[in-house]
Amino acid sequence: MIPIILMAAGALYAGAKAFSGSRAGKQAVEKNSGPAGLRQQQLQTISSNGDERLVSEAEQETDHYLAASVGAVALATAAVFFPPLRLFRIPVIAYTCIPLFRSAYEGVVEEGRLKVSVLDSLSDIGALATGYYIVCAVANVFYYTGEKIVLATEDNSRKSLIDVFVQHPRYVWLLREGTEIQIAYEEVALGNILVVSAGETISVDGQITDGMATVDQHTLTGEAQPVEKGVGDPVFATTVVLSGRICIRVEKSGAATVAGKIGEILNSTAEFKASIERRSEVLAERTVLPTLGLSALALAVAGPVSAIAVTGSNYTELVRVAAPLGMLNFLHLASQRGILIKDGRSLEVLRSIDTVVFDKTGTLTTEQPAIGAIHTCQDFTENELLTYAAAAEDKNSHPIARALRQAAVERALPQPGVEDAAYQVGYGIKVRISGHLVRVGSARFMTLEGIPIPLELRTAQEEGQEQGYTFVYIAIDDQLGGAIEMHAKIRPEATRVIQALRKRHLSVYILSGDNEHPTQKLAKELGVDHYFATALPEEKSKIIERMQRDGKSVCFVGDGINDAIALKKANASISLRGASTAAVDSAQVVLMDQSLNQLDELFGLARSFDANVKATLATVFIPGAISVASIFFLNFGILTAVVLYNVSLIASMTNAMLPWMRRRRDEDESLESDPVPHQDIPHQGPQP
Repeated sequence: MIPIILMAAGALYAGAKAFSGSRAGKQAVEKNSGPAGLRQQQLQTISSNGDERLVSEAEQETDHYLAASVGAVALATAAVFFPPLRLFRIPVIAYTCIPLFRSAYEGVVEEGRLKVSVLDSLSDIGALATGYYIVCAVANVFYYTGEKIVLATEDNSRKSLIDVFVQHPRYVWLLREGTEIQIAYEEVALGNILVVSAGETISVDGQITDGMATVDQHTLTGEAQPVEKGVGDPVFATTVVLSGRICIRVEKSGAATVAGKIGEILNSTAEFKASIERRSEVLAERTVLPTLGLSALALAVAGPVSAIAVTGSNYTELVRVAAPLGMLNFLHLASQRGILIKDGRSLEVLRSIDTVVFDKTGTLTTEQPAIGAIHTCQDFTENELLTYAAAAEDKNSHPIARALRQAAVERALPQPGVEDAAYQVGYGIKVRISGHLVRVGSARFMTLEGIPIPLELRTAQEEGQEQGYTFVYIAIDDQLGGAIEMHAKIRPEATRVIQALRKRHLSVYILSGDNEHPTQKLAKELGVDHYFATALPEEKSKIIERMQRDGKSVCFVGDGINDAIALKKANASISLRGASTAAVDSAQVVLMDQSLNQLDELFGLARSFDANVKATLATVFIPGAISVASIFFLNFGILTAVVLYNVSLIASMTNAMLPWMRRRRDEDESLESDPVPHQDIPHQGPQP
């Protein structure tokens, strides 16, 4: 009987295949014509997922058959009261079954496996053969509703590859015969001389031919502090000139730049694949063969109606509805807590994570450094040096300038006016403050200005550089006043978050492109036992792979272009809002408050989601088992299967909605905990 039914389903599918194919083809032609089609092609060119169009067609097909199924329910119901309509109900309901027949046929004939759609097809054909028209039509409505929810919750774009060139400017300044002219970035050629000023992004790899600059390279190399660059020094695309003005001879541009190489590695990296397939689909397929066996047994001992009832007692299509709905609720709950989960599968993967790897710079530390020791010379005091430095940097916006100004405010120091300012290309600034000529900048800037640096300060700088410190020198009226140490500042929440992760029995590592000493010091301060220092972007991904080969399930938390490859390699990946475009695009999860505060809660949500999925499976499989048992031992039939189907439906939907209901309960309790309504509070003047 089963082979005959499958042949009938295949015949129906074959008859409809031409129609479905022509309709899909027409959609494809329409979709790829005109401006919308051009945009779609552009997206496919820069995306790792080349089947956005196919996903869109699947959504259109699901919407089409869902509407047809709703119409079939109405037709089958109306036919009960208006007999002439009975001529149309079987063809219409059979039409809505086409995708089920197609899926069953492809699974058996083309893929050699039994999909759940085989059971659905057998159940629909049996229901039509025995006169259960409304039941068949309603079942299809639920099936397509499940399909629609699944499509809505899947990450259809799957891990779009990173187009790092979006960070390049559209236009650059070319130096030609002593004149600066603006040209399109695409016109840049090897050997050209480009001019880059403070605040601009370097768009090529090359060598400085003139000028000096302070360059922020942390998103590319992982270095915590800005780097001084002068004539003959190399510079790299996607790094930022913080101060100064430089001329660069182009050595590499476009895909040949360092950033472009990282992009190529990303393009060649295999897409993220879930280590555990979605439980609902795996378990559902495992039930097909046993259900077919039970159906055949029922056919032999109790007749065709019982066989159809057993086939209809497999409620796995409810898992296709309840599990995605539960995921939607968890995703919404996460978003309300400042967690953007771009790929719902991350919730399942995070449950199995046993190792969390943090990037150092920008992830465990803040962009803005902190003031360390202040070394004084002559008769100057610490407050005098800080006052002059903060006043000189009053108009600058780079992190060091902000740190100096903040420290001056915290000490309640005066803010003298700046009479005039002259920016020395790259390494410092000269200003007049209260009649004094003040110079603020690097050691090289002081040397260029003829300001001698004492041996003890040079020694302190060498020792500080081993610890990752940056030194800012201050000179007043041609004599050195001293220097201020700038330290990497640990995020205030980092220690608490790492302790919370360790309570979850997670191993914690630090992975940094910075030097050994500052990385080791940070690990000690945070209580982290394992760290890797001086790691290049390619090495970071290799370290992640080595951990995975050792049996670890790795979650990587990073924020820079240099972290993008490691983010792609890790089992789960997390970035912070405000991080580099490459990191945010690569990460599966983005912490929207730009801190690590929600990281522990994210792991808690993952565990709750896992428990919710297990409960969903129980609400589906237990009623199904009861239904089969009642058919064999109590001689119940199709109506029993339908009743228990509704029990399973209510239970699974209730479980899927639990996150939403608990959220509403917490909100209500929060309101009840405030005994005085907000509007009844007497006005007491303006609030801070």
